[in-house]
Amino acid sequence: MSFRKTYLTRPIFKWAKGALPSLSETEAEAINSGDVHFEAELFSGKPDWAMLRSMKAPALSEEERAFIDGPCREFCEMIDPWEIDHQTGDLPPEAWRFMRDKGFFGMIIPKEHGGMGFSAYAHSEVVRYIASHSVVAAVTVMVPNSLGPGELILQFGTDEQKKHWLPRLAVGDELPAFGLTSEDAGSDASAMTDDGVVCKGMWNGEEVLGIRLNWAKRYITLAPVCTVLGLAFKLRDPDGLLGDTQDIGITCALVPTDLPGVETGRRHLPSGTMFMNGPTTGKDVFIPLDHIIGGPDYAGRGWMMLMSALAAGRGISLPSLSAAATAMAAHTTGAYSRIRKQFNLPIGLFGGVQEPMARIASSAYAIDAGRRLTTAALDDGHKLAVISAIMKYHATDRMRDAINDAMDVHSGKAVIDGPLNYLQPIYRTIPIGITVEGANIVTRNLIIFGQGAIRAHPHLLDEMQALQEPDEQKSLDAFDRHFWAHVNHSVRTVFRAGWSAWTGRGDAPSDVGKVAPIYRRLSRWSAAFALTADMAFLTLGGALKRKEMISARLGDALSEMYLIAAVLKRWEDDGRHEADLPLVHHAAETGFARIGRALDETIANMPAKWVGWLLRPLIRPGSQSRGPEDRTTEAVAKLIYEPNETRHRLVDGYHPPAPDSGLGLLDHAFKLVIEAEPITKRLRDARKTPAEALKAGLLSDAEHAQLKRMEEAVQKVVAVDDYSPQELATLFPDMRRPTTWPEAAE
Repeated sequence: MSFRKTYLTRPIFKWAKGALPSLSETEAEAINSGDVHFEAELFSGKPDWAMLRSMKAPALSEEERAFIDGPCREFCEMIDPWEIDHQTGDLPPEAWRFMRDKGFFGMIIPKEHGGMGFSAYAHSEVVRYIASHSVVAAVTVMVPNSLGPGELILQFGTDEQKKHWLPRLAVGDELPAFGLTSEDAGSDASAMTDDGVVCKGMWNGEEVLGIRLNWAKRYITLAPVCTVLGLAFKLRDPDGLLGDTQDIGITCALVPTDLPGVETGRRHLPSGTMFMNGPTTGKDVFIPLDHIIGGPDYAGRGWMMLMSALAAGRGISLPSLSAAATAMAAHTTGAYSRIRKQFNLPIGLFGGVQEPMARIASSAYAIDAGRRLTTAALDDGHKLAVISAIMKYHATDRMRDAINDAMDVHSGKAVIDGPLNYLQPIYRTIPIGITVEGANIVTRNLIIFGQGAIRAHPHLLDEMQALQEPDEQKSLDAFDRHFWAHVNHSVRTVFRAGWSAWTGRGDAPSDVGKVAPIYRRLSRWSAAFALTADMAFLTLGGALKRKEMISARLGDALSEMYLIAAVLKRWEDDGRHEADLPLVHHAAETGFARIGRALDETIANMPAKWVGWLLRPLIRPGSQSRGPEDRTTEAVAKLIYEPNETRHRLVDGYHPPAPDSGLGLLDHAFKLVIEAEPITKRLRDARKTPAEALKAGLLSDAEHAQLKRMEEAVQKVVAVDDYSPQELATLFPDMRRPTTWPEAAE
């Protein structure tokens, strides 16, 4: 045995046995269910920019583009979002039939099983397009194509299950839902109380070995109308019919909803957004063992299956909804700020309005950049456990901020509900995106860094696995190898972090032109983050699991680095348009400020105060992290204030609205205001009203009529909905008759 191993490694080995966190079986399954991608480069402290830049830009095939331009557009034209949310409470029957006939429910199912075989990017683009018109429709389409029976059968199903179920799901003969959330468990799936007991029972007239199920689930999308329920439950084998293990663990199975004991049909009303969502219960429901997804061999492996399948919902569906909502906020807020005047000026020229406008536009650019990079990695075959969590949390969180900013700019226009209000439907859905598929609080505090640290760190997982090796000598040998590799990595990171923090000379590709400083600063923050994370592991060890606020801040820093990298990648993929650089700089500066703040607060809250004395002068977390300059903010706001190619690239891809809809009226007024700008400028310079200018000969009759049409169009946009008592009675049949003041006084 070497001197190093005997006198240096062994004492550290003994200390690490108690200090480093051990992996529970559940945690190991969650970590092993996915792989790492560019987040590992960011964790290394020295990102490989060639890896990022070599990724193929996502693109639609001709078939995928035709599906969006054809069936998706036709589908949206069948739908009146106001009518669904306030009158009928459901998509029209012809829309359900259309989805079934055109294959909307089989986008992710391969063609050999009767599906569309679309890429992850195409799946995302379809959801984004439909969500720009109707969240109800988008949710209805996305759920069968994300976490649910289809995804689980594709990944884990037996050949028989694939042959039987996938063709039926693809053509809509079966409509799936997935029951995960138990009544008392919330986001803690491991605490579910739903129960399955291995036993014998009757199936098609024969006694077979199977499972007797009892469950009570809530918040299940499509549960009220589904024909097959993917069910997660805890499987027990008290009589040892499958072997010696009694508590087998979380298992996923397929349950036809027409079986005796299954109850569906009741509905929740999620924030007044009327997609099909509700509870489901089952009492003594019997299924044979071959209904376990993957067959009996996958009994007890449900947690791993769920973590793997969640990448679709977290990485595709919710970021696509968020991208649509944020792009719509940028489109409508930019247009509204151009046509709406206060104090005789368009409100988009006021600095106080330009700030939220720039935040909205910057977020729209960053979210969509992250969506594109993530779907490209998914299409390369990666299972992005950590990145999908990053995208789920930050896409929905930034969507919330963007919609709130849009509401502020629109003011009273956005408050009054009605068919003309194009922001209220999105605003109501914010809590849904924040809550579903892992509540954001849990995702931020426990998953992004909690799993990312172990999975993406270059050495930590190897060290933890070495410590859990039962053979003492093998454990020591492996730990010695990985620990000193970790030390070597940390020493290099110390010098890299200090050098780049003080000189600003982080690594950057040589051929990236005007964004090279962003690459250098991102390299600088990657090294600072890697060093800070290592110090957290060193000083907190296994206690880091319980320091959720520290874990959350480190997760924030990792997430912001990923989004900045995605922004750089998008700018390059789009063709390096110089006109888009204000968006790139605003998104990057916003991210750098958040990274600096996150690391500064992490250091300030480390229990070991000497960490701050060491790290602050070394990595300078508060330097060069103030956020975007005012001139950058003004430049970004102007990009969405008037028509231009950058604006088109930012907000393109939404469903063309009906001319008399709120959005259609806004688009029309925006067009007329821009067309009339030379005339209105002439009036401003002359300091005259249209009538005065016409009388003075400064306006022709045609120009005066043009201004009148413009003003009428603007007034239609600024107008808000109001209702007579009779109209309200159709919305609220039991509404009381308005009480007049004399009656109230009596």
